[in-house]
Amino acid sequence: MTPLVSRGWVASWRCVRLGCLMIAEAAVGTVVGLALLLLPTGIGFSLLPPAATALRSLSDRSRALATSWSGTEINPPDPLAVDPVTRRRTQVGAILTDEGFWRDLLWSALDPIVGGVLVCLPPTLIVHGAFGVLVQPFLWRQIIEANGGDWWYTFMPVTDTATMLAALALGAGFLVTGVLLAPALLRLHSRWSRVLLAAPRSTELARRVAWLTDTRSDALGTQAAELRRIERDLHDGAQARLVAMGMTLDSATRLFAVDPDAAYRLLVEARETSNRALDDLRNLVRGIHPPVLADRGLGDAVRSLALDCVLDVHIESRLAGRFAPPVESAAYFAVNEVLTNAAKHSGAREVRIVLEHDGGVLRITVTDDGHGGADSSLGTGLRGVRRRLATFDGALRVHSPMGGPTIVTMELMCALSSPKTSSF
Repeated sequence: MTPLVSRGWVASWRCVRLGCLMIAEAAVGTVVGLALLLLPTGIGFSLLPPAATALRSLSDRSRALATSWSGTEINPPDPLAVDPVTRRRTQVGAILTDEGFWRDLLWSALDPIVGGVLVCLPPTLIVHGAFGVLVQPFLWRQIIEANGGDWWYTFMPVTDTATMLAALALGAGFLVTGVLLAPALLRLHSRWSRVLLAAPRSTELARRVAWLTDTRSDALGTQAAELRRIERDLHDGAQARLVAMGMTLDSATRLFAVDPDAAYRLLVEARETSNRALDDLRNLVRGIHPPVLADRGLGDAVRSLALDCVLDVHIESRLAGRFAPPVESAAYFAVNEVLTNAAKHSGAREVRIVLEHDGGVLRITVTDDGHGGADSSLGTGLRGVRRRLATFDGALRVHSPMGGPTIVTMELMCALSSPKTSSF
C-alpha cells in the first residue's frame, strides 16, 4: 500500500470519528440551548453549568484533534469559570458573559451541518464505491429481481453484464475518489474548526500582553546576567593579567640599571602576559558578538560553529541575505546552545542544520541522530534557547521521541536587511 493510499484510509477513518463527535456535539448543544430556554423557570440554572462544561470538553477535543491530525493550531479560550463551590446563579452569570461559551454554542449548531458535509463525503464515497465493487457484481441479478427489473447504481441503470461492469468501474472510481479526497477534506475541516473555535480576539490580546510582559522581563534578566558575566570575565581575566603586567613592568624598570638580564626576563614575562590578556579580550568579544557573525553573516558564523563542534555537522544554508544584527546574534547563540546540548546529552554522532528564510520567518532546523528523549521543560539549555528566541517573538519546537532522532526547530519573525555576503 502506497503512503498516499495509506494516508487516505487513515484520514477516512478519522472522518468517521469526527462524524461521531459531531453527533455528540449536536446533542450536547441541544441540551445547552434547552437549558438557556429554561433559565426563566429556574431549571436552567441547574442544567446549564454541567451542559456548558460538557460542550467545552467536546470543543477542546475537537481542537486537539485538529492539531494532532492536520497540524492546525487552534488557541483555546480561557477555561469556563464554573466553580462547584459557588452558587448556581454565579456560575450561570460567568458562563453567559464568557465569549468562548457562545462560540462553542455556535460551533455545536454549525459544525454538524457544514463540517458534517466535509467529513461525511469521503466515507460515503468509500462505502458506496465498495458496494459497487464488492457487492453488485455478484448480486446484481438478485437486486434487479427484487426491484422488479428496474435498478440503478447511482445514475447508471444496471440491466446486463456490460452495464454491471460499467457500474463496477464507476464504484471503483467512487472508492478511489473517497480515499484520495479524505486528507484534503480533513484539513479543510480543521481550518473550518479554527474559524469557529479559536479564542476570542480579546483573549488573544490579553495573552499577547501577558506574553510580551514576560518576555520583556526575561530579556531584562538575560541582559543583566550577561553584563554580570562580562564584568566577572573582565575582572578575573584581562584585568588581572593587565595588573600583573603593570607590576612586572614596574619591577623591570627598577632592575634595568642594576640587573639588565633580570629586567629583560621580566619584560619577556610582561609580553607573554599581554598576549594572554589580549586572548582573554578576544574570547570575551567573541562571546558577546563573534567577529565572523558581524563580517560574514549567520550562515558562515554557523559554519564556524560546526568547525569547532566535536560532532559531524552538515549545514545547508538557503539564506539570500543578512538580517538585523540582534536577530543574527540570537539565532547564532541559539544554534550554539543546541549543538552543545547535542554533543553533551544526545549521544549523537551526526547533526544536520538547515537555515532558510521564507514568508518573513527565519527557520533553523537542527536534526541529530542521537537517542532522543530531549524535553525543553527539563534542564536549562533548551529553556534558555526558548527565552532567547521569545525576545524576538520567536518559537522553539522540539520533536524527540525515545530512540531519536531529535528535531529542534527554531523560528524568528524577521526580514532580510541586506544582500548575501558569503564566500560559500
